[in-house]
Amino acid sequence: MKFLIVDDSPAIRVMLSNIIEEEELGTVAGEAEDGSEVYADILAEEEIDILIIDLLMPNRDGIETIRDIAPFFRGKIIMISQVETKDMIGEAYSLGVDHYITKPINRLEVVSILKKVSDQLHLEKSLTDIQKSLSFLTTHSQKKYPEKLYHSTQNPIIQSGKNILCELGIIGESGYKDLLDILAILSKLEKDGIRETPPLKDLYEKIIEKRHGSSTPPQEVKKEIKAGEQRIRRAIHQALEHIASLGLTDYTNPKFENYSSSFFDYTQVRMKMLELEGKTHDENSHSRINIKKFIQALYLEAKSFL
Repeated sequence: MKFLIVDDSPAIRVMLSNIIEEEELGTVAGEAEDGSEVYADILAEEEIDILIIDLLMPNRDGIETIRDIAPFFRGKIIMISQVETKDMIGEAYSLGVDHYITKPINRLEVVSILKKVSDQLHLEKSLTDIQKSLSFLTTHSQKKYPEKLYHSTQNPIIQSGKNILCELGIIGESGYKDLLDILAILSKLEKDGIRETPPLKDLYEKIIEKRHGSSTPPQEVKKEIKAGEQRIRRAIHQALEHIASLGLTDYTNPKFENYSSSFFDYTQVRMKMLELEGKTHDENSHSRINIKKFIQALYLEAKSFL
């Protein structure tokens, strides 16, 4: 497990780090002294599993920070504080906090909670792996028997998109939800008679409006657009790596043959394959990702199953 500790007290951060390391609960990937240093894209980039965060901090407190990251952070959140008012604790839990630890820190309590949360994460990851396997089997069944597709009440384009993203190896990435939201937006636009893919900025703004409403402050919109684009870019890069890995294993793999040409440029895939073989290292692969091409290919592929 990878931990991030956020507390304005250096002594508390040291104490928690020592407990995690001495009890072999995982690794402390980073520390911060205020919530203003914590954002969802940073948590995703560092692959944080468990966030331990103080409630009261000088610039941005724990409640405000959690409210900002909760819609995007897929890990677990543990809040620590001397404050024990029911209203504040209730608000913390309603925002997505998994456990609440009161100060002063009790080592036995911390160890017990961290072990419980770690076990829960391991279980959830195991279930996700099982769901991926089942989704893979379902996708192939749907391809073989198209008349049985999508009897659920969920938006068909979303279900179709989930199957494709699973095959691309990015179902657990932080940009997964963003890409599904974009599919829903493109589907609605097409129903309204708009077939041309809008500029990426417009799509990002529509996602923010869908999630937070139209009254979101411009500064917050700008920040969320940047974070969303980073999440999507990382997810697409993961898909590229997954497809390149399939090509290295079996060049005639149907998924490799289909997705490598429709979602990416051949040169990109070939360079990634060489990189995975250790024959080259392309430091600029992130910057060359064509997000718009990927989204257009994803939408067309998803529509083909409907």
